[in-house]
Amino acid sequence: MKSNARFEKVSYEQFKKDVIENFPEFEGDEDYIKGVYNGIKLPKRGTKKSAGYDFFLPEGIYVFTKTSVLIPTGIRCVDMAEDEVLMMYPRSGLGTKYRFCPSNLTGIIDADYAESDNEGHIFMKMVNDGLKVVDLNKGKAFCQGILLRYGVTKDDDTNTQRNGGFGSTNN
Repeated sequence: MKSNARFEKVSYEQFKKDVIENFPEFEGDEDYIKGVYNGIKLPKRGTKKSAGYDFFLPEGIYVFTKTSVLIPTGIRCVDMAEDEVLMMYPRSGLGTKYRFCPSNLTGIIDADYAESDNEGHIFMKMVNDGLKVVDLNKGKAFCQGILLRYGVTKDDDTNTQRNGGFGSTNN
């Protein structure tokens, strides 16, 4: 099944804003933020028959056991069909070896997320629920996204629109 969806980087301005908002210690360190942004790799499947698109770390991380880390990927997914969703899962090796996985277990990126105020910037909050420290280098694949079609019920009458990032569909 082919999709019209594609991955692209969020703008540098959006990435910088999100980094400073979530990591205020980097405010004023333009060279560092620009270096991280310039090194962002677009998600890619590892093999021709892989279902998941690997998401790569924009910077190295060191995550102690029983703690979490918020990762601004710098990536957005655009042009998804109305009945398509990007589901985010752990990489099987990291999940098995470390129990390093999304804190909500499966991230859901809706088709309209790319149109939100944050340009659809995909953040991943990953948790190390294992017994070993997770030490991963910049550029390492750390989670995977799978594009899927979904259905809605016959009596569905939802007509609200998104305007925001995490938790923006809360009523």
